Amino acid sequence: MFDNLADKLDAVFKKLKGRGHLSDETIRETLREIRLVLLEADVNFKVVKDFIETVRRRASGQEVLKSLTPSQQVIKIVREELAALMGEGRDNRLDLGGRPPVAVMLCGLQGAGKTTTCGKLALRLRKEKRNPLLVPADIYRPAAMQQLKTVGKQLGIEVFNPPKVNNPVDICKDAATFGELNGFDTLILDTAGRLHIDDNLMTELARIKEALAPKEILFVADAMTGQDAVTTAENFHATLELDGVILTKLDGDARGGAALSVKEVVGRPIAFASNGEKLADFDLFHPDRLAGRILGMGYVLTLIDKAKEHFDEQQAEEAAARLLEGQFTFEDFLEQMQQVKKMGPISGLIGMLPGVPKELRNQEIDDRELGRVEAMITSMTVEERRRPDIIDGSRRARIAGGSGVSVTEVNALLDQFRQMQKMMKGFGMAPRRSKKGKKGKKGGGRTTPKGGRPNAAKGGKGKGGPGLPGLPGDPLGTGGPGGDGGFRLPGL
Repeated sequence: MFDNLADKLDAVFKKLKGRGHLSDETIRETLREIRLVLLEADVNFKVVKDFIETVRRRASGQEVLKSLTPSQQVIKIVREELAALMGEGRDNRLDLGGRPPVAVMLCGLQGAGKTTTCGKLALRLRKEKRNPLLVPADIYRPAAMQQLKTVGKQLGIEVFNPPKVNNPVDICKDAATFGELNGFDTLILDTAGRLHIDDNLMTELARIKEALAPKEILFVADAMTGQDAVTTAENFHATLELDGVILTKLDGDARGGAALSVKEVVGRPIAFASNGEKLADFDLFHPDRLAGRILGMGYVLTLIDKAKEHFDEQQAEEAAARLLEGQFTFEDFLEQMQQVKKMGPISGLIGMLPGVPKELRNQEIDDRELGRVEAMITSMTVEERRRPDIIDGSRRARIAGGSGVSVTEVNALLDQFRQMQKMMKGFGMAPRRSKKGKKGKKGGGRTTPKGGRPNAAKGGKGKGGPGLPGLPGDPLGTGGPGGDGGFRLPGL
């Protein structure tokens, strides 16, 4: 979503870089351009005005004028104020204390993605050791209840089945009773929406609030609608007193004005962000990380969170040890690749890395290529995965036929894997040096082969940004540490 905004801000800041001194005129011109960029991104006019004034006041202070790198100081100020604009420093965690079952009420206009978001929130709460019950309180939209049941079935989360469906308030009351009797500690209310705000909708939502006293009332906003989403949230807040906002469709190509405006206009933090269509694409909203992403600093902390969630640390360490000893097999590689796939689409992971060129960031990477590699490996016997050197011509033909690829692709996979093993074994055999330069002692040293190249697996200098966790070198050949020797998937 924020690529266009990021590109335009980058163009503004490039004019500042390399300057040893910033005049008041330069600062005024820079802020004027930033103002235009934010307005073009559909950020609320008043929000832009206050933001520019705050940055102007800080950029004209002594911390910038006396700095050796004034342009970097301006960028730092813009990043900090962008984060503050979106609610940095505010607690966006849900308050779910109290006698169970506690109710969480989701509201918003039709089409914002409330029903799917209910499922995503339920999945997240279950990971936090809660026992949620999904409640279908939308009796107006055709198939709304069936959609929620489908989502619940996919997640293995129970959906309340109301004995009568003619009154949303009664459905919610019955669900509360059912939840209390059956050990559910959280009710997630999927309320009705409309194509526009009307009195009947607001009256119904107010009655549900009065009947269940939800601990959290969250407005589900479609980030693709820009300022309209902010205006709608403001109207809902006037009636229901919202506790927070959930932004959906942040993976879309809208301009991003809703994310940058809603906290300032509504006065409530963005609690969660939905970044894709999968039910697992749902994260806590981190203003500082999004501000860094907008300024081209990547989304590294979110990538690390994903890696921690999906990677088995012990397995990764054991694989790394075998890699350095030259014992890394196709079985190890298959295991690591399957863990990477759990983190989401490869193109999305690349977009989180800092310094990735726009051309690569916007390139459509077909995740089916991973499937092709996986098919080739699974078409091997256990012995062939452990000892690729025994794979002769007839075996290659069999593997190609079993995985639906050409023998040439199998040859490329085997050749690249063999090169990687040879390179990494050389790195692992080299002497270690400590920080003091003594051989054989532990403590932050790097493994350095002949010729002085740093160890790719230990994060030495290569071409470009970091590789993905859990895979040797740079698995996509994008140029991470040791990227010139990393494992490049065929076809990527």
